[in-house]
Amino acid sequence: MTGETVDIKGKRLIIMDTTLRDGEQTSGVSFSELEKLSVAKILLKDVKVDRIEIASARVSKGEFLGTKRVMKWASEKGYLDKVEVLGFVDDKISLQWIADAGGKVLNLLCKGSLKHVTEQLRKTPEQHVADIKNVIANATEMGIRVNVYLEDWSNGMRNSKEYVHFMISELKDERIDRFMLPDTLGLLDPDQTYDFCKEMILSFPDVEFDFHAHNDYDLAIANVFHAIKAGIRCVHTTVNGLGERAGNAPLSSVIATIKDHLKMETNVIESELNKASRLVETFSGIRIPTNKPLIGEFVFTQCSGIHADGDSKNNLYFNELLPERFGRIRQYALGKTSGKANIKKNLQDLGIELDAESLKKVTQRVIDLADKKETVTSDELPYIVADALENDHFEQKIHVVNYSVNHTMGLRPVANVSLEIDGKFYEEFSDGDGQYNAFVKSIRKIYDRLGKPLPKLVDYVVTIPPGGKTNALVETIITWKSDHEFKTKGLDPDQNTAAMKATIRMLNIIENDFSKETLNKTNNTTSK
Repeated sequence: MTGETVDIKGKRLIIMDTTLRDGEQTSGVSFSELEKLSVAKILLKDVKVDRIEIASARVSKGEFLGTKRVMKWASEKGYLDKVEVLGFVDDKISLQWIADAGGKVLNLLCKGSLKHVTEQLRKTPEQHVADIKNVIANATEMGIRVNVYLEDWSNGMRNSKEYVHFMISELKDERIDRFMLPDTLGLLDPDQTYDFCKEMILSFPDVEFDFHAHNDYDLAIANVFHAIKAGIRCVHTTVNGLGERAGNAPLSSVIATIKDHLKMETNVIESELNKASRLVETFSGIRIPTNKPLIGEFVFTQCSGIHADGDSKNNLYFNELLPERFGRIRQYALGKTSGKANIKKNLQDLGIELDAESLKKVTQRVIDLADKKETVTSDELPYIVADALENDHFEQKIHVVNYSVNHTMGLRPVANVSLEIDGKFYEEFSDGDGQYNAFVKSIRKIYDRLGKPLPKLVDYVVTIPPGGKTNALVETIITWKSDHEFKTKGLDPDQNTAAMKATIRMLNIIENDFSKETLNKTNNTTSK
């Protein structure tokens, strides 16, 4: 990287977001009219980016209707000069499309490399410049402002610098607001980005330049960073990094980098970024990776117990990326590595206090559950506490040695159950109307052999914690009736297993009742 970095601390950067145009080039993504309007509103009104590019001219009737709807809203709310449309060097065709949609800004797609102009357009540089000037003259007559994209500019700088300089020299005195420098194929590295952007700025000091990064080598953010250091004052982004192939520079990452590493200012409201990300995720159908910086589900979640412990001791594991900046909250994951510190923090958030022994039992229960599923959520914690501590109320006289429950299509479900009761082993097999019914009937056979009655099942309720995730823990509450009604709970990621745990808990309750009853009879006989 050559040259001196300009003094940029405290200076303001312009953000142009192209989610609705370049982001829509993501494979499988197509925004409806209402979706385009909703995203445009949130970007301009809530996030407050400086400019948005919302469409490509001439693409389709749906693209036209969506563009027209956004332009109508933007005109009513005073944002019309911030809304831009990509158009082509096609005399007045793109211009008329934009005008009919109510637009006022054309981003004109021109050729930024000699290879593109000679092999794709099959024209000379002079012919291409003449065509561009014709479009600009038409735009001026129609009251439409023009920015120019130099498509494949990065390849142009690598292989045909003279052409790039020729183009800008020929066009810089035209009515063009900004020249936009795209790394169309995402081929630049940070050093090249710095050098090429610096060359543009030094060669054409009176021209306003934008930088448009693609992420093919996962270098989009690094390239944006170095373009700014070279003196670029406007960069292009997309929400969630949407875009063709590997996508573009993500809006949220660009904003954080600008503020924390370059100490520059933008108009963007950081706390609104997460809302925009979730909206675009929903509309695009492209899921945000859970570890995506700033917007991923788990990026503000501490998993290690030592981190939770450190955070409680003067925020030892915090950095500048505080979740509240981005409309998020810090969480402490519950799993095998979380330890008592994570669990204690989650309990405090829920207003639950446990003594040391109870906390130890709950911690072990979380670890056991985490061995069966990927994560345990804070919403599930109250269930786990109740489940872990309920076992203290009575002695565990009955244990399941093993069980097998099977259901084959066209055949009745069957269960084979082996129990240990007071040190003795019993096994029975039964079919049933369902897997759980077969399990209970097998137990009933064991109790019939022992001459012991079983309570009647009168109610069966299955619940999951808030959120409705398919991998959530299931809490099964079963109401039983013998000489009185009582309830037992079971907790497990699997519904049948949760019900079976609730049933085994019922057996231990009645075994304790049997023991008390036998003890009372013995005491009464002794007293006589």
